[in-house]
Amino acid sequence: MPVTRRTLLAGFSAAALAGLNRPARAAATLRIGYQRSSTLIALLRQDGALERALAPLGTGLSWHEFTSGLPIMEALNAGQIDVSADVADTVPIFAQAAAARITYIAQEAPSPEAQAILVPADSPAKTVADLKGRRVAVTKGAGSHYLLLAALAEAKLTFKDITPAYLTPADGRAALASGGVEAWVAWDPFLSAARQQSGARVLRDGAGLSLYKRYYLAADPYVAANGPVLAALFDRLAETGAWVKANPAEAASRLAPLWKIEPEVIVRANAQRSYRVEPVTRAGLSEQQKIADAFRAEGLLPRAVDASALAIWTPPAR
Repeated sequence: MPVTRRTLLAGFSAAALAGLNRPARAAATLRIGYQRSSTLIALLRQDGALERALAPLGTGLSWHEFTSGLPIMEALNAGQIDVSADVADTVPIFAQAAAARITYIAQEAPSPEAQAILVPADSPAKTVADLKGRRVAVTKGAGSHYLLLAALAEAKLTFKDITPAYLTPADGRAALASGGVEAWVAWDPFLSAARQQSGARVLRDGAGLSLYKRYYLAADPYVAANGPVLAALFDRLAETGAWVKANPAEAASRLAPLWKIEPEVIVRANAQRSYRVEPVTRAGLSEQQKIADAFRAEGLLPRAVDASALAIWTPPAR
């Protein structure tokens, strides 16, 4: 049976019920869920820096790869992993709508230009308003979906004014190249790859519309008992993010074989990501509420969500 957001939400709910009485305890192994595109975690896996940081705490590591953010959240809530690598801003909202017991532990600062609406180089479209009546590829429920909603609203259009084609990033890129759609909403590194390799043109990026933060989360019971481990993880993520920005060519050469993307594309994509790892603040979740309200209005969420209600872990002051 194909995995849908409905089945994932059902899975969240079942996991939430099963985990209500899960005790808080210190863990001998930190289990991290990640995607292949999880930049900072991918680099930490390569160089062993996190293993070395956790060794004095008597904590080991295990790595668990997933295809997308929502399955990571489901595994997190079910107690199958302890911490998630970065996920797009929309993912915690879906998890929260399904009563997941998770905590924000870090964020990457906004990267609004790392996602955009693309059109072919020879497209007659000059503004988002020109997409009225056009077929637009977007990944349903992703951060790019929110960007599309916000861009349409800015252009005085609604979602009903376009014909959406709900596609994965790979299928969206193929559809744009073949003429199957007239626009595609993408995020990096897919965005930079399409621009560099096919000359696709940015019609509207997220500047002024969508902050596009990436969030790291942990299971509530794990947070309660493993503060020193989370602090070590936070520090290594922050150091790695700063290293990527200071060493773009070397970072790209290390990521290229993992992502199977040319290093020059990765340099371009990473230039548009902040990679600045910061604590999450309650005030900083204001856009999460806008996303939740927009998705609820479109019928994508089963219930209203108070985006500020999730717990926040804060690293100790240095």
